[in-house]
Amino acid sequence: MTEQTPTAQLSAAGVSIWLDDLSRERLSSGSLQKLIEEKNVVGVTTNPSIFQAAISQGESYAAQVSELAEQGNDAEAAVFAITTRDVADACDLFAPVAQASQGVDGRVSIEVDPRKAWDTQGTIAEAQRLHAAVAKSNVHIKIPATQEGLEAITETLAAGISVNVTLIFSLERYRAVINAFLLGIEKAKENGHDLSQIHSVASFFVSRVDTEIDKRLTALGSEEALALKGKAGVANARLAYQIYQEQFSSERWNLLASAGALPQRPLWASTGVKDPAYPDTLYVTELVAPNVVNTMPEKTLDATFDHAAVSGDTVTAHYEEANAVLNALEGLGVHYNDVVAQLEKEGLDKFVTSWNELLADVQQALDNAKKDA
Repeated sequence: MTEQTPTAQLSAAGVSIWLDDLSRERLSSGSLQKLIEEKNVVGVTTNPSIFQAAISQGESYAAQVSELAEQGNDAEAAVFAITTRDVADACDLFAPVAQASQGVDGRVSIEVDPRKAWDTQGTIAEAQRLHAAVAKSNVHIKIPATQEGLEAITETLAAGISVNVTLIFSLERYRAVINAFLLGIEKAKENGHDLSQIHSVASFFVSRVDTEIDKRLTALGSEEALALKGKAGVANARLAYQIYQEQFSSERWNLLASAGALPQRPLWASTGVKDPAYPDTLYVTELVAPNVVNTMPEKTLDATFDHAAVSGDTVTAHYEEANAVLNALEGLGVHYNDVVAQLEKEGLDKFVTSWNELLADVQQALDNAKKDA
């Protein structure tokens, strides 16, 4: 492995590298194609914050905005048209990767309107609408792992639509997500869908766990507390992988696998390091395991390509150590359930804020286009 680039080594170790970013400029400039060719990128994830940044900062949307304004579209319709076009174009770019991997990679994710995260039926309808609008076999529809989102995940999969489950922070919720996935695949089988064409990932967030827990450990200030800083995010993710191994070797799963179903892969999200005191590839090199996805912001991807030390599986031998970290935190009064509940709420609030900012930015652009017409 030493002669390969670190990103090639990661790929060889079973980690699919997806870029956590998308913009029309990335597509038109060829920069995304270059990442596929040079840095082993085999997929893309998006979220409301990514689109808000892309559209507010990019000039490449002006022509479509003018056209949408002329047609009398409001901001909601315009955002839908703009984002689904970017995702469809990215799906086309990744089509050769999808074909080469039989659809496992080459995936592009687009998220349902985050304001519907607590609305099961609204999420189901939005997922179907997005899937129909993008109209590409390698699209993933992102659904937040709220309590209300679990049924939406099941019903979307049951309709034969591939799903990226996002904003998972807790091990308990991850178990519920896997159950929702299994129910969905069981229903898809009953509905006569080709199970080998339904793909799913479960996006388990990493760095945000450390950000919140480190804050609480710093406030405690004891030597024991400070020694645990920077350990919770990786420990939590490693224990998620243990759950993945257990659930996808069960009799229930084996029955589905024999009918052609593919496992829902764990995806490490929020892998950009927030604390400069930590290695900038921490959430890459410490979470190497077979059959996972690591979706990276470009800064993390560049750091990984440049200097990550990839040494094979860094997850499965560390379950006991990971449990010890979470037990020690609980013993110090840093309560896991409080932390993960807070992180889910903050994550959804952030996406809703970004979505509202996106709508406001697009409305302003539509208004300006009408004035200039």
